[in-house]
Amino acid sequence: MRAIVGLMVLLVAGIVAIVGVLSNAGAAHPLTESFSLFGFHVTGSIGVVFLFGITVGAVASLGLAIVVTVALRTANRAHDGRRTVAHFQREMAFINRDHDARLEHQQRADSALVPPALGTEW
Repeated sequence: MRAIVGLMVLLVAGIVAIVGVLSNAGAAHPLTESFSLFGFHVTGSIGVVFLFGITVGAVASLGLAIVVTVALRTANRAHDGRRTVAHFQREMAFINRDHDARLEHQQRADSALVPPALGTEW
């Protein structure tokens, strides 16, 4: 769920940045005039436009951080799962090996106790 939120925040920040650049490009929109984004007119200096750029960059960084955090957490869970499966397989191999050794020992003991065929002496 957090990955989806992070991707949405990243996408919105990207859209805002692209719309802001494309809607204020060309000779009709010099930087000395008002800056508009989604119909909102920003008046002021270059510093105001720069502040909006910093805000968009911070929001994009936050979204990217959320996505990376979720991806790392998912990778760690997968690694822990593989490690658990490998541990279980090692335990099962040990148990099976021990079981096979016991069966072999029991078969040897049983074969030693089998009486000789009829008509022969002990």
